[in-house]
Amino acid sequence: MNIIPLAKPFFDNEILEIQKVLESGWVSQGPEVKEFEKRVSNYIGVKYAVAVNNCTAALHLANICAGITQGDEVLVADYTFPATGHSVMYCGAHPVFVDINQDTYNIDPVDIDRKISEKTKAIIPVHTFGQIAEMNQIKKIADEHNLIIIEDAACALGSRQNGKFAGSFGEFACFSFHARKGITTGEGGMVVTDDSALAEKIRHLSVFGMKMAWEREQSEEFQIPEFHDTGYNYKMSDIAAAVGVIQMEKVEAIIQKKRALAQYYNEQLESVDLVVAPYESPGNHHIYQSYVTILDKRVNRNKMIKRMAQAGVQTQIGTYASHIQPVYRARERCPVSYDVYCRSLALPIFYSMTEADVDFVVKNLQENLEMVT
Repeated sequence: MNIIPLAKPFFDNEILEIQKVLESGWVSQGPEVKEFEKRVSNYIGVKYAVAVNNCTAALHLANICAGITQGDEVLVADYTFPATGHSVMYCGAHPVFVDINQDTYNIDPVDIDRKISEKTKAIIPVHTFGQIAEMNQIKKIADEHNLIIIEDAACALGSRQNGKFAGSFGEFACFSFHARKGITTGEGGMVVTDDSALAEKIRHLSVFGMKMAWEREQSEEFQIPEFHDTGYNYKMSDIAAAVGVIQMEKVEAIIQKKRALAQYYNEQLESVDLVVAPYESPGNHHIYQSYVTILDKRVNRNKMIKRMAQAGVQTQIGTYASHIQPVYRARERCPVSYDVYCRSLALPIFYSMTEADVDFVVKNLQENLEMVT
């Protein structure tokens, strides 16, 4: 049986770039990482980018460099993969989970205001599934309370809001290049910022608190590293970065195709009862890292996932309601996030997908809805 996967990376010439790296003999962090960083920063329109091994590492470094420490509170969008909340806990701080907007799945600015305390030091809005959060309102709140903004843009490379790219709103932004993201390096992440001192500190901490080996090799004098800070081994390899360099050449083509598929999905789902298509806010350029629908409360979402798999279609939950995860021992409640978590269903979307594939997904979705209500 042919399976339509939930996601599938688009690769073509990446192998040639990888081959160059392997033949060079320099496979750890080096010139390909620098090139990848340059391409991402130029694309977004920010001054500095630091590539790391995954977005969780990126978020951790951003929290550290934002000065988040023991006893601090950071407001975190509740509807997100646990990496967001974990990154705060890595610093000994407490993630305070904020409810979301029912339509966009993004952090609710009204609930941000409710949950600010004297311990609050930062806000981490998540640009959920590739749609930018309500950043004008969030920036206004952050300015009023002197809070740092760390954009969790894991799903949002190429997303825009009123013409401005995700990653250019906060003091920091963090991207993911996991296999399900718009472009991928297999695993990978990046921190971007317009602050040179913060960028240098992030880079410093990402390589054990020393200069990267490639920079030392370029020096005219032999240098023995000294270690003044507790750094981390968060660096990206040139093998991964080589994939990213080629992926950046295709980022707009991938976004254009996925937006077209999303529009076609929207049209086909108009005639399907019990399923609500994702919403795109005015002024937003949603990149649809995932195409996440909401099922009627009468539908058993988990049974639907199993039945769709049996029909040859891979589906999945959207993401997690963080406040219910035992690790956080959270006291706050986020009822909208919980409701979306219980009823969300991600449908397949990827560059090589066809309209015929969408038709097959929607046909099986409609047939199985009758079986799980």
